[in-house]
Amino acid sequence: MLTVSTPPMPIPGHIDPVPVPRATAKAPRPDGRVDLVGLSKPAIREALETAGMEPKQAKLRAKQLWHWIYNRGATEFTQMTDIAKAQHPWLAERFVVGRPDVVEAQVSSDGTRKWLLRSPDGQDYEMVFIPDADRGTLCVSSQVGCTLNCRFCHTGTMRLVRNLTAGEIVGQVMLARDALGEWPSSPEGRMLTNIVMMGMGEPLYNFDEVKTGLQIVMDGDGLALSKRRITLSTSGVVPMMARAGEEIGVNLAVSLHAVTKEVRDEIVPLNKKYGIEELLQACADYPGANNARRITFEYVMLKDKNDSDADAHELVRLLRKYQLPAKVNLIPFNPWPGAPYECSTPDRVNAFSDIVFEAGISAPVRRPRGRDIDAACGQLKTAAEKKSRAQIDREAEEKLAALG
Repeated sequence: MLTVSTPPMPIPGHIDPVPVPRATAKAPRPDGRVDLVGLSKPAIREALETAGMEPKQAKLRAKQLWHWIYNRGATEFTQMTDIAKAQHPWLAERFVVGRPDVVEAQVSSDGTRKWLLRSPDGQDYEMVFIPDADRGTLCVSSQVGCTLNCRFCHTGTMRLVRNLTAGEIVGQVMLARDALGEWPSSPEGRMLTNIVMMGMGEPLYNFDEVKTGLQIVMDGDGLALSKRRITLSTSGVVPMMARAGEEIGVNLAVSLHAVTKEVRDEIVPLNKKYGIEELLQACADYPGANNARRITFEYVMLKDKNDSDADAHELVRLLRKYQLPAKVNLIPFNPWPGAPYECSTPDRVNAFSDIVFEAGISAPVRRPRGRDIDAACGQLKTAAEKKSRAQIDREAEEKLAALG
């Protein structure tokens, strides 16, 4: 499937200089059926009509299918009791209600869960669920790999393979709901309360599919997560930020990580195209940002690189200059093999935090989660890069054999 509707915009970076939006290039299912997950209500109706259903009936069936897929979590047409049994085979022959294939599922000692997922065309990507006492946050990927090459980020060492489709984005939420037993969909008593588009990839380089996927997630008749419970993180794709605020309307997080051109050029190469001042002006212009919906600035703490008192004072100056309703998340660097940086010491992180707090800006230190399974911030890199496919398949066979 190819979906290119926005004027191309060049992506910086030496690894994968491709236009945006990038064609999803997802191969059709081998069985020829259409996956309904990721389709809007009108798109489901259109798919039914294309398959030969009479338009008036297609309108009714689309509404029923939407409810069963996104509200009840049904994956088989035989579960859909208000659709005539005689029509179940017709639907099953032409359509599927899919889920990503789970290659590997891991649970951290702190309760964090990470899934390695595989698409029908054999592409691997990851998602992470982080449980807390008062919330549960799902970290969702938007691309297979990444093109931004942020030097502190393990995901950034991968090549960008392709964008994920809206169905693959929504499918991550559906799979998490399956795993947590949270069907039918209800806003009360959920473990999965929040979504952050902070997994693999840059969401604003896959704008159309991310927009479609999040609109489905936010639909009140389906998954029904409030836009106030969803945060989109960007490394600073300035031309797309206003559109994200206007057309998606979720909370904004910005991967800032440095306050000088020299350092940010090094660790976030996108800064060479869209500099700090331009980025912060785009934040000041972001629709809907106010003291009740502050912009979150992510700041990974790198020893002797961006963690001095002077850096903290400059951060405060910049946020004040642009009068930004801001919260700063200080992130202790999560190491990975071959990483060129070290984590700032706890004392240095706390001193940095104190300076920002004393200026009246919230600056909590994010407690690392899921480090033991490489699920912490900046650590996502699919096992396809860590292990060969043959090794993964062999390990799966050995597990099955052990179970008898």
